[in-house]
Amino acid sequence: MSSPEDRLAALGLTLPTPNAPVANYVPFVRVGDLVHISGQVSVDASGGIRGVVGEDVDFDTAVKAARICAVNLMAQMKAACDGDLSRLVRVVKLGGFVQAGPAFFDIPKVVNGCSDLMVEVFGDAGRHARSAVGVYRLPMNFAVEVDAVVQVR
Repeated sequence: MSSPEDRLAALGLTLPTPNAPVANYVPFVRVGDLVHISGQVSVDASGGIRGVVGEDVDFDTAVKAARICAVNLMAQMKAACDGDLSRLVRVVKLGGFVQAGPAFFDIPKVVNGCSDLMVEVFGDAGRHARSAVGVYRLPMNFAVEVDAVVQVR
């Protein structure tokens, strides 16, 4: 079976340098073999995807935003694993937050953009428990934010 890095490369994805915190928190905390990763927003080299899903942001763009969150989460996972993603045992849980307009209800389908990429990269170890929540506002007007708990060795 190929490594997570091999699968990322096959998908044409390169992990960015992990985003630095923008407030008084740390990017991740390790407790035993669990790593709690702070929420990662839909920011990338282009500046990211901002706005209210169902108003400023269409469904397909929102799914792309969730996928960007997955890439940012994996960058933090790699940092938590001292640069070796093969140390990841399991994605335990994702918490997805979508800045949704009042008439937008496909929140779980948006968060699938993150969930699906975790399974593509980590296989069965990427299958996880999850929450998908619509919220009024997200930091800096980003469309999607996702946090994670992962198990590492």
